[in-house]
Amino acid sequence: MAASLLNDGPATASVLGVRLGISATAVRRHLDSLSADGMVQATDRPPYGPQPTRGRGRPARTFALTSDGRAQFPAEYDELAADALAFVEEFGGHDAVSAFARSRGAALEARLLVILGDDWRRASDLDQVRAFAAALGDLGFATSVDPAPAGVQVCQHHCPVAHVAGQYPQLCEAETEAFARLLGRHVQRLATIANGDGVCTTVIPISLRTLAMDSPTTERTSA
Repeated sequence: MAASLLNDGPATASVLGVRLGISATAVRRHLDSLSADGMVQATDRPPYGPQPTRGRGRPARTFALTSDGRAQFPAEYDELAADALAFVEEFGGHDAVSAFARSRGAALEARLLVILGDDWRRASDLDQVRAFAAALGDLGFATSVDPAPAGVQVCQHHCPVAHVAGQYPQLCEAETEAFARLLGRHVQRLATIANGDGVCTTVIPISLRTLAMDSPTTERTSA
């Protein structure tokens, strides 16, 4: 149903039934489900072209994908981003790519600061890391906090730029630098999804005394 709306354009329920060869009841059941999930929207007027001439009665509703509905289908964003960085590198060299990566890292740092607010720095070291991981989760990184030999490790189970970062590791390096600035301490990136690892793992040092007072258990957050 959604694929038909994407490939063949907006349509009424009756047109969808003809396209897909299914009953009107089945069409409306699928449309109700997609509408409830915010994947499609209905209007009394076609999204383009003149209003068709009809007899009396309410005009047939036309269904179209929402932006969320279109987002469910594959897009070439990774390829576009990689091509853009290749262009930057061709004309500006390695330094230009690094400058772009640092700018992106600074933007991520600013977004995290907005989420964390003003009071989080007054918390204990461990609570600061937990809040930091939760903020990453709010941005869609699907994080967990686990014990590590020298402190705790924050694991990111999702990376929205993994494919591009595999070609341009400056993106991972700048992200790590942003984390260090935000937390005000040295951090160490042990693994990255872009490098073929299962998760992105960043070790954050916390004193043994702090850990003894409040030993962390695995905590997961996701957007």
